[in-house]
Amino acid sequence: MRIAFISDIHGNFTALQAVLADIAAQSVDQVVCLGDVVTLGPQPSEVLNVLRGLKCVCIKGNHDAATLDPEGAIEYDIASHLIPDLYWCRNKLSADDLEFIDSFKPMHSIDLSNGQQILAFHGSPLSFTDIVQATTPNELLDVYFAGQKAGIFIGGHSHIQMVRRYDDKLILNSGSVGNAFRFVYTPGKPVYLLPWAEYMIIHQSGDSLGVDARRVYFDIGKLIQTVKESQLPSSAWWLNQYPT
Repeated sequence: MRIAFISDIHGNFTALQAVLADIAAQSVDQVVCLGDVVTLGPQPSEVLNVLRGLKCVCIKGNHDAATLDPEGAIEYDIASHLIPDLYWCRNKLSADDLEFIDSFKPMHSIDLSNGQQILAFHGSPLSFTDIVQATTPNELLDVYFAGQKAGIFIGGHSHIQMVRRYDDKLILNSGSVGNAFRFVYTPGKPVYLLPWAEYMIIHQSGDSLGVDARRVYFDIGKLIQTVKESQLPSSAWWLNQYPT
């Protein structure tokens, strides 16, 4: 069993194409999307069309919820300066697109042949706005994962890849396809991106379990050109991330 987990695409279709090309070469059995698929980037419709074609399980993230309910953006931890991008994105989507986003699941479990179970979510099993990091205290993890039977947990949301052992459990973060963060996000401070996309493969064979945290370089020039042509409200921010 080989399962690819992608997350936090954020409308970056160029990065998604590169990741899917890499996935195609890895002989995976299924793909799971951990949420935050369309807002912030220049090509939301293209991203959704590809996800439909994959017929993969999609989990709802906080940006997905805000796309459906932009008036409640603050409730979903969307920073106020990102709200213009949220409305720009929503205006690019059809009623069918919004219905598709509304079909995303809060969580998804996968049973492995060795009896282990994977639980996939966006932030934590409790909320898609929770942030689980390498430095999150065990006392808080006790709250986030209370009552959960899975031995392997995987989420997104933080935009930083992570492999962390928690007691006898494994907590993973697949990183971000569209916005791989250089540093842990701190509210009120600038965000800087890395020039690659990230995703993760979990592979299980017999009694062996492996985690492959993958880094995929994509065509930055193509993304920059797309941003310039998009009239995206945050175009200047994108162009600052990838100076030419």
